[in-house]
Amino acid sequence: MSLVDLQRCIRDAVLGGDAASIAPLLVGGLQPARRFDIHRRHYEESLTAAVVGRFPATAWLVGPGRLDTAARAFVRAHPPTVPCVAEYGTRFPDFLERWPGTAHLAYVPAFAGLDWHLGRLAVSVDLATPDADHLSRVDPRDLADSVVAIQPGTHYVDAPWGIDALMTIYLADAPPDSWTLPNEDVHLEVRGSRGAFQFRRLTTADYSFRTALAAGHTLGTAAALAMEQDPAFDPGVRLLALFQERLLVSIERPNSGDRS
Repeated sequence: MSLVDLQRCIRDAVLGGDAASIAPLLVGGLQPARRFDIHRRHYEESLTAAVVGRFPATAWLVGPGRLDTAARAFVRAHPPTVPCVAEYGTRFPDFLERWPGTAHLAYVPAFAGLDWHLGRLAVSVDLATPDADHLSRVDPRDLADSVVAIQPGTHYVDAPWGIDALMTIYLADAPPDSWTLPNEDVHLEVRGSRGAFQFRRLTTADYSFRTALAAGHTLGTAAALAMEQDPAFDPGVRLLALFQERLLVSIERPNSGDRS
């Protein structure tokens, strides 16, 4: 048996929970299959702990016991496909949307998705940014075809619930006696740096503009998308606001190859 075939047999036995298929390969001691069961349980427990650890706010929302059960079911249904355990769990919010224990809680998947990204944003550090005067030195003829880079600790989310308000309650660690989560469409910009977070609700036009820029589209394309949402949208004013908010890290002029 080749090494690849051996690894595949072990993997299938771990995922399937059936040691009988690899019994001839297990040697040493009186009951080698029991030692394999220990390895299989360690695999499940370690991955379950990794998933639960990435969703602390979701545990607060749905209860740690329920989240642990959901994470265990997720591990069994979706084994890792990447070598880095820190990246494992990106599909967990979608899993919660279908899992019987949370499927009736329509706001949980969006909240869990925000929870995942806060873990990433918590370790972000703001990069140096040019000042707003820099914009005046860019040739106006180049602006429409220019692309920008924004702070790495930035995340955009369009949610059908006010998950930012709910997350703020969690982060403040001071839950009110009673509170109703409104069913409302929110367009959020979340910024994180050195463990601090800022949530900001955007208009539909501004959200379209900023998400287009974050996706690497040109200023001209981003402006056009925003103006489809609001014909009165002023791209120049909103671009200046990005400089003032120190959100833009750089602006690249077409064919220049230089970042300013």
